[in-house]
Amino acid sequence: MARAHVTITRVYEGPGRAGGGHRVLVDRLWPRGLAKAAVELDEWAKDVAPSTELRRWYGHVPERFIEFSQRYRAELASPPAAAVVDRLRHIASKQGLVLLTATRDVEHSGAAVLQAVIEDPSG
Repeated sequence: MARAHVTITRVYEGPGRAGGGHRVLVDRLWPRGLAKAAVELDEWAKDVAPSTELRRWYGHVPERFIEFSQRYRAELASPPAAAVVDRLRHIASKQGLVLLTATRDVEHSGAAVLQAVIEDPSG
């Protein structure tokens, strides 16, 4: 399989369709202040978002990111997320993938962990 090409874009920013690739919202909650019709996306993949419990525990505290990442990777390896990750990995290898998130700190976000998991060639 070809190497997965995955980028992350904040849903409030970005090039829209000009950026190319399959556009997937990867947050469990719909972004505040945005109408669904205003967001250019191909799908909303809630099943790969961190669980509500994990998201609340993490609270976007950077000092918790390493443990958050480990816990989130465990969630991504289990159903139903694992099947979605496999499908997104396939899409990324064929046409590229744009992960959309409302998170301000993208570097310490679930989207960053998901990107790393999708791009991991060992699957």
